[in-house]
Amino acid sequence: MPKMKAAVFIEPGRIELGEKPIPEVGPLDALMRVTTTTICGTDVHILKGEYPVRRGLTIGHEPVGVIEKLGSAVQGFQEGQRVIAGAITPSGHSAACLCGCLSQDGAGTKHGFQAIGGWKFGNTIDGCQADYVLVPDAMANLALVPDRLTDEEVLMCPDIMSTGFSGAESGDVRIGDTVAIFAQGPIGLCATAGAKLKGATTIIVVESVPARAAVARRLGADHVVDFSAVDPVAEIMRLTDGRGVDVAIEALGTQVTFEGALRVLRPGGTLSSLGVYSTDLTIPLGPFGAGLADLRIVTTLCPGGKERMRRLMAVVASGRVDLKPLVTHRFKLDDIVAAYDLFGHQRDGVLKVAITP
Repeated sequence: MPKMKAAVFIEPGRIELGEKPIPEVGPLDALMRVTTTTICGTDVHILKGEYPVRRGLTIGHEPVGVIEKLGSAVQGFQEGQRVIAGAITPSGHSAACLCGCLSQDGAGTKHGFQAIGGWKFGNTIDGCQADYVLVPDAMANLALVPDRLTDEEVLMCPDIMSTGFSGAESGDVRIGDTVAIFAQGPIGLCATAGAKLKGATTIIVVESVPARAAVARRLGADHVVDFSAVDPVAEIMRLTDGRGVDVAIEALGTQVTFEGALRVLRPGGTLSSLGVYSTDLTIPLGPFGAGLADLRIVTTLCPGGKERMRRLMAVVASGRVDLKPLVTHRFKLDDIVAAYDLFGHQRDGVLKVAITP
């Protein structure tokens, strides 16, 4: 049986490059030859053992590539076409999909642990830090890459861009809004870009790393609050003349940033939560208005599916958002362990790494 290289979860603290059989293609599947992928913060949670997956699983959920082989029932695509697939791969026919919540396709299913929504790649099925990845329900998930766009230009679409933009979308950012975004990692930076596209006219970001602050300004931030120098809640309230913000987006996943986002809301404002939390959250009584402040708290899992991917690539192609600066480092798949070490320890100003088999 033909083999391929793949980044495999061995045990907490160990993801290693190994060999696995090239997947066999079912009727509704597509085999993608991966040309570029990347490492996500969630992959680091897996590496550290903070999020459990089965041993031997191929990691990764952000694939760009070429269709190597199509299942017998797949229509509308041809082998050899350049494609991406979202990190979330809805079937299109589940109860969640038919209710309009494609990202939750598969929620509640058990694979030895509780799955998070419709996240399958590198979670419940083999992922894409490999030479090849098997894409399920290909007709619902493959999206053609326009010829004029490079791999790196669309690399953020499967997860980071989709997730970050969804923070602004779920928060219902409107023209003229003031928005605060807590943390400017890759997802927070995309949330900044999304808020700008949605019409926010004052965007305040909370970030202490100068390089990330500089990228945030390029993507639309009007004010950068350095939490290592000032109290971010007090500073945001000062910048808004005590009014608070219309929407606060939490993009880190900690109690401190979640509570800070809640404290800076105006009455009737919205907290849009994108963070992945590893402990229980506490909602303080005062900022929550004892439940009477007409506040909204919304959560979003990265929207997936081919139509979502098409729309995101259309944004990239339009030139309205340039996410190329997010790719700061490049590695070959053979060097995946070194890439994890760099990304996991956040050295050398890393934002995202491009991995090429």
